[in-house]
Amino acid sequence: MTRHARLQRTLMVLVVAAGALLTTTPTFSAGPAATGPAPASGLTPVSLDTLERQARARVEGTARSPLTDARSEVFAGIDSLEAPGSGRVPNYLRALALKPKTVKPFAHLLSAFIYEGGLEPEVKLAMALRIAQLQASPYAAVHIERLLRTTPRGAALLAAFKADGLARLAPADGLAVRYAELLTRDILGVDEDTFRQVRGHYTDAGIVELTMTTCFFNYFTRLTEGLRLPVEPWALDATASARPPERRGAVAPARVALISDEEIKATSASTQPGRPGGLPIGTMANSQRAMLRVPALALAWREYGAWTGEASIKREIQLQVSFAVSMANGCRYCTLHQVLGLHGLGVQPAKLLAMAKGDEALTPQELAAVTFARSLTRRASESRDTEYAALQKEFGNQGALEVLMQTCSFSFMNRLTDGLRLPSEDEAIRVYREVYGRDFARKKGS
Repeated sequence: MTRHARLQRTLMVLVVAAGALLTTTPTFSAGPAATGPAPASGLTPVSLDTLERQARARVEGTARSPLTDARSEVFAGIDSLEAPGSGRVPNYLRALALKPKTVKPFAHLLSAFIYEGGLEPEVKLAMALRIAQLQASPYAAVHIERLLRTTPRGAALLAAFKADGLARLAPADGLAVRYAELLTRDILGVDEDTFRQVRGHYTDAGIVELTMTTCFFNYFTRLTEGLRLPVEPWALDATASARPPERRGAVAPARVALISDEEIKATSASTQPGRPGGLPIGTMANSQRAMLRVPALALAWREYGAWTGEASIKREIQLQVSFAVSMANGCRYCTLHQVLGLHGLGVQPAKLLAMAKGDEALTPQELAAVTFARSLTRRASESRDTEYAALQKEFGNQGALEVLMQTCSFSFMNRLTDGLRLPSEDEAIRVYREVYGRDFARKKGS
């Protein structure tokens, strides 16, 4: 069998498995506290007018972290959302340049989540704008509005937001925005009736893309607000246009679904050995299987993750952060994974038991990291300058950025895994039961 044929066969197996994940409701013993979603978060959407005023006030602001000079070579050849030849470099990339190898993968990641996949870019940007309102992120809001204005379709959606006319959106568009809002409010916030309506308009791949889009812009709003990025003057300049989406020509479909080059590439990458420190689950994680439904986005996320994983902070600190975020969100899948990872690093069961109850067993470094992570998890705009300064004191500028990025990553992963009700892998279930003597139960109010 040729290498190409092996890849095709592997992809088909994975797609069938992913389909089973999305069409079957997983069952697990989680105790009475986990039988239904926690109450929806009390996030109140901030009006676009208010966000614009806040954005203008932030033009002269100072970021919490150093910003690299926009003329640096690290920005050469990036996948830019700006008009060709503009020379504009957004502040989120200037901040990420503390970890230079992440700049190009993140620039591509943002472009991929907007312009690639099967959903219209304007619909995904409308979802992103609602998330920016819920997370009270003026920085994200003004950048998303700029992108919506590049097409008539986007401008019409933006006008609906400004007129508070979301209820008058086309059914599929309205459901996409509602899906993003519910999943942003709570990782189990998409109720069965809404999900049934969404399934009536979107394929399995479309549902995964809706979910990943929501996950990513929950990442992006937390990244920009966690850093308190100042807004670039050009982001508020109506004459400084952004890059419009590239429309693909219509192609007559074949009678059967063909495996795309993106699917082959993404599947090949996902079957390669994971990065050092990966979790010992003995198989491809169900989260990866689900993401392969949208291969362009899955590959962009994987490539970015490969560079964010090269961290100056210890692996145990990273897992403490992701454990804290997952517990705060009440995420079954990710909590089990973090317990598995910490257990594999040799963290004693007594400490793991204590961590589930409070912070008394944490070191000062761990406490600084999880305190900031919890604040950012509640709402993107809620973290304090003092909390980020504590991170910088404990870890330095790069380490503080890495704690922020880890927090953002699990804002993404919690919504993906429990939002899609993905079943936990056997090894993660086994270790959790071994440590805690019971199955996972979501705490009331989480």
